[in-house]
Amino acid sequence: MKAVTLGPAGTYSHRAARAVADDVSFRESVTSIVESVADGEYFRGVVPIENSIEGSVTTTLDALAENDVAVVRELVTPIRHALISQTGDFETVASHAQALAQCRAYLESEHPDANREAVASTARGVERAREDSSVAAIAHPDNAEELTVLAEDIQERTSNSTRFFVVAPESERSRAGGKTSLVVYPSANYPGLLLSLLEPFAERDINLTRVESRPSGERLGDYVFHVDFEAGLYESRTEEALAEVEALAERGWVRKLGSYDTEHVLFGSE
Repeated sequence: MKAVTLGPAGTYSHRAARAVADDVSFRESVTSIVESVADGEYFRGVVPIENSIEGSVTTTLDALAENDVAVVRELVTPIRHALISQTGDFETVASHAQALAQCRAYLESEHPDANREAVASTARGVERAREDSSVAAIAHPDNAEELTVLAEDIQERTSNSTRFFVVAPESERSRAGGKTSLVVYPSANYPGLLLSLLEPFAERDINLTRVESRPSGERLGDYVFHVDFEAGLYESRTEEALAEVEALAERGWVRKLGSYDTEHVLFGSE
C-alpha cells in the first residue's frame, strides 16, 4: 500500500506513516495530502490532527471539512524534540510552527535572542540547518545524522504526544470502531445551537472527546463544528443521536468521517 504524508523524509508524520505503509510519498501541505486522497491519487494519507501541548492542527480540520474522505485509523505517537545544528553558534531556530510552540519555554530560557523561523516541517528545518551554519533546527534527534544534537527532550512536557489521522477515500469509511469523527455545518446561528447539537450525545451517554469550531468561510460568525466521540457508527445510540443532529443541520450538512480505533505507535529507539 502507498501512503502520502508531510515531507521531506524524517518528519514526525513520516515516522507515523511508516506504521501504515512501506511506500511513503511526500507533500508540503496537509491540504494537498487530503486532496490527493480525495482525488484517488493515493489510497492512504497520514495527517496530524492534534498535539497534547498546542491543540488541534487547524489546517487539517479545514481540509477534512472541505474534502470527501474517510478517517480509518488514529495513531498516537510520543513527540521528542531536540535542538540540532552544525555548531552551538547560531542565530535562527527553524522548525514547524507547532514544534517551535511546543519548545517555547526552552527557547525563551536558553536562546532568547535567537530568531524563530516557521517552515513546512521539522525535517525541512533540519535541511535548513544542514545548508546554513547560522541555523539550528528542532526535530527528532534521529534526524541529526552528521549534525550535532545540542539538547534533547526540549519540549515543554515529557508527555508531549500527537494524534495522526489516517485518511482514505470516502468509499473506505467504516461504521466499526471505538471512536467516530464528524464535521457538522448547521448553516445557522441562534442561542443554544451548540447545546442543541451536543445534547443528543449526552442523553445517550456518548462521551465527546473533542468539540471544536472553525470559521465556515461563508460569512463572519458562521462556523463548522468538528466532533469526536467514543462510540461507533454501527451503534443504535449513535444512529439515534446523529438523526437528531442531522435534523438540526437540515439547512447545512453533516459529514461522517467514519469510525476507527486508536493505535499507539513508538518511533524506533523510543
